[in-house]
Amino acid sequence: MADTADKREHEGNEPYQQAKKVKRDFDNGRGEVKEEFESENILSGFKPASVLSDSAREKNVFIHGKLGDQEAVVILEKTPIREDTLADMFSGSRLKLEMKNDIYSTYQLQPPPHLNEIKTTVVCPATEKHVKKYQRQERFLVEETGEDYESITLPYIQKQSFSVQWVHNILEKKAEAERVVYEDPDKKVGFVLLPDFKWDQKQLDDLYLIAIVHQRDIKSLRDLTSEHLPLLQNIDQKGKEAILQRYGLPASKLRVYLHYQPSYYHLHVHFTALGYEAPGCGVERAHLLTDVIQNLQLDPQYYKTRTLYFPLRADDGLFSKFKEVERL
Repeated sequence: MADTADKREHEGNEPYQQAKKVKRDFDNGRGEVKEEFESENILSGFKPASVLSDSAREKNVFIHGKLGDQEAVVILEKTPIREDTLADMFSGSRLKLEMKNDIYSTYQLQPPPHLNEIKTTVVCPATEKHVKKYQRQERFLVEETGEDYESITLPYIQKQSFSVQWVHNILEKKAEAERVVYEDPDKKVGFVLLPDFKWDQKQLDDLYLIAIVHQRDIKSLRDLTSEHLPLLQNIDQKGKEAILQRYGLPASKLRVYLHYQPSYYHLHVHFTALGYEAPGCGVERAHLLTDVIQNLQLDPQYYKTRTLYFPLRADDGLFSKFKEVERL
């Protein structure tokens, strides 16, 4: 439903694995990775049809097209410049002078190929919903009361039957088992912690991990009551401990939050580096986990009755439902 560049959180986003990275080594405390790639380039057969959206600020582009006879969306994103590559960057690049004026000069720099990677995400087969998700759309802030949730939002969610099979695959270790950073297997308070696809794991500045709960009957913030406090407190404590142990990043440098509306309806918690302006971390959508815990301690039914606000795109089906009953 909500947001744009959230590559781990796409509804039904089963990763297109044919060109997957076949080896990842986490052999230092900073979470840097060594990678080997399959030689086959499945994108050589990709036929672009249209650019759905792009961002000069985020340095990414979303492209709709076809892979063979299947609809596909390809996301290209420039990776951040890492401090440990600067020596190679300066010594191994070619410079082309564009302008010089007194002490100022500008150049086009062509870095070595291994420092000029473009992170690529492939969604295939892509549905009409995926295509619409990545298109530029006008957005509106929705006001949802507890009654609105029961009468509008919940029936819409149940009718749509949003697929979370890819989440179940992770929990059952049928997919991405090698990417798991930490797991508490307890069925009541346990969770799996793994990197979000937006994070290439090559630097800590844009660290992004997701904690997915083992319980399968909690769709979102709206389902949480005080009985879930042990689960939330466990995620907060053990998630931070795991990140500190694995990546050396303390809790004081983390932003830990839930989305509402979420992009998929299986409860999960976001862990990002505090300095990283991750998509969807704004006040209109993100709810700090510590605030959620405190609110439920004060009122066991807080999220059952509280009016919540969230952004929706103009083409979102839920937006249409709110318009139909004149709630917008």
